[in-house]
Amino acid sequence: MLCSCGASPAPQFFNSERHEVTLEGIDFVVFRKGDRAEVVRLGYLGKRARDPVPRLMEEAIERTTGCRARPGSKVTGLPGDTGEARFDLDCPE
Repeated sequence: MLCSCGASPAPQFFNSERHEVTLEGIDFVVFRKGDRAEVVRLGYLGKRARDPVPRLMEEAIERTTGCRARPGSKVTGLPGDTGEARFDLDCPE
């Protein structure tokens, strides 16, 4: 079970839908607002354990919103950061 604490959205995602999911033992919070999503990884991961996180962030979006992350749209606060990322969404119509 995920803790509902510890993850707040960036200001542009205030008043967004909030979803929580655990994938491969890693907890994520997904904030969706319109055709954009922000994914926040919860908890500490050592450097080696971070390798699957970018892929899992995209999977978290698809599982929680029903949309896919648009290829090439990923933006993070720091290059290589696996703690949070923002994506444009491709949603079925």
